Amino acid sequence: MKIGIVVYSQTGNTMQVAEKLNEALTASGHAAVVERITAEQENTKDGVKVTLTHAPDASAYDMIYFAAPVHAFSLCPVMKTYLQAMDTLNGKQVACFVTQHFPKAWMGGNHAMRQMRDAIQKKGGSVVASGIVNWSAKTREAQIGHVVAELATASPVQV
Repeated sequence: MKIGIVVYSQTGNTMQVAEKLNEALTASGHAAVVERITAEQENTKDGVKVTLTHAPDASAYDMIYFAAPVHAFSLCPVMKTYLQAMDTLNGKQVACFVTQHFPKAWMGGNHAMRQMRDAIQKKGGSVVASGIVNWSAKTREAQIGHVVAELATASPVQV
């Protein structure tokens, strides 16, 4: 089973968690690869549209993990654009997580996670696990460990 971890990370925080997830999956005997979404325009301020420069092909994977940061209390525009642009996730099992600066999930993380789940479900994907890492929380390292463990054990399920 091929596992893809598709990540957008602006500061490196989200990528750091994705790499730990990749290590956990690999240690469990799974073949996983991290692919990074890149964009020329990274926000939609002043009417500027996000322009993706690299959009990984999620159809190549049996199970997919999506990871992105929270921007302005919402899912970042780059991940929104990526998910809207993809063809389909029909029959795919998906897990996802977001990272945010604020210490509490209700400060944008919950909203961003709902947006990501909705976008995945609209494309026909089945979300089997999700998580939020609050980067400025005193318990950040414990949160990362918990999210990685939770997501790693959600994968892969044979259908």
